[in-house]
Amino acid sequence: MTSLDRCDDAVRDWTRDAIGLVEADANRSADTHLLPFPLPASWGIDLYLKDESSHPTGSLKHRLARSLFLYALCNGWIGPDTTIVEASSGSTAVSEAYFARMLGLPFIAVMPAATSPEKISLIEFQGGKCHLVPDPTAVVAEARRLTAELGGHFMDQFTHAERATDWRGNNNIAESIYSQLALERHPVPAWIVVGAGTGGTSATIGRYARYRRFPTKLCVVDPEGSAFWQAYVTGDWNVVTGRGSRIEGIGRPRVEASFQPAVVDRMVHVPDAASLAAMRAGSAVLGRRLGGSTGTNLWGAFRLIAEMLAAGRTGSVVTLICDGGERYADTYYSDEWVAAQRLDLSPYATVVGRFLADGNWTG
Repeated sequence: MTSLDRCDDAVRDWTRDAIGLVEADANRSADTHLLPFPLPASWGIDLYLKDESSHPTGSLKHRLARSLFLYALCNGWIGPDTTIVEASSGSTAVSEAYFARMLGLPFIAVMPAATSPEKISLIEFQGGKCHLVPDPTAVVAEARRLTAELGGHFMDQFTHAERATDWRGNNNIAESIYSQLALERHPVPAWIVVGAGTGGTSATIGRYARYRRFPTKLCVVDPEGSAFWQAYVTGDWNVVTGRGSRIEGIGRPRVEASFQPAVVDRMVHVPDAASLAAMRAGSAVLGRRLGGSTGTNLWGAFRLIAEMLAAGRTGSVVTLICDGGERYADTYYSDEWVAAQRLDLSPYATVVGRFLADGNWTG
């Protein structure tokens, strides 16, 4: 007998208590900081980084995991004995494992075998189990198969991310950004720059800006191997790249259901070497290690700021610190790993270095 076969009143009572636990976690968690990135004051342009690495599970995905659990609980998809299954390259699984343990539920992450050992350890630390798949394009199919075998619930972040988050407000990431900018010299950003993994964050920010009638434009940066940028520029939403992305947490081999292109004003394709060069440069400026997807964000933000400077425009640009670089000590911060991947960071490091020095962009 599964939890959903129990007395309706008992399941309803458990669900009520589970929702209370998840809501209490949000209530006692302070909002994440909006950090200024030092640029010359004479440029008249301010860059801010929303530090999502300060969540209890260390990444932007903490928000998503909370929303997905509340969505599933309120839909009656999760009961007291439900095994939770997710297809994730790491950070979403870390956060979902945290909430599953909070509710006393087993959790299994189906993930590419190439996922960093640091992220696997973090999932296991939170009480989750890792089910590794050699083919990164097969993780969703394998998650569905495993869910059916176990009679569990597949969280399916790639389908539910955009609908599980309250994009109208309720202290979502977009509302938080605008609130924290209220006393700055440019309180309404000209651009917000994010990557796309599920597409949930870009959907939330793009919808909120339109709902509140802000003139802010949304730029989505997309790494090598991902289908989002290619689909956006060609209009072919059935495109499949076949391999996904080396930049964990963003990029997908196909366009996922949660990605909402109509709220995106611009997409920028970012080579992996550029992501890592910007990541390392940003880490040096801030005195802390940033993750690879933050490097992708910074490359896009730097490029937009250079364009604003060239056009004589002032304003603010916001992007995200998605997670910390400590998760990638053996990959993105390892020169041996970078060499094994045949990535040459030097030309992109030169572009970033020149931009930080004089605002010019030659990439």
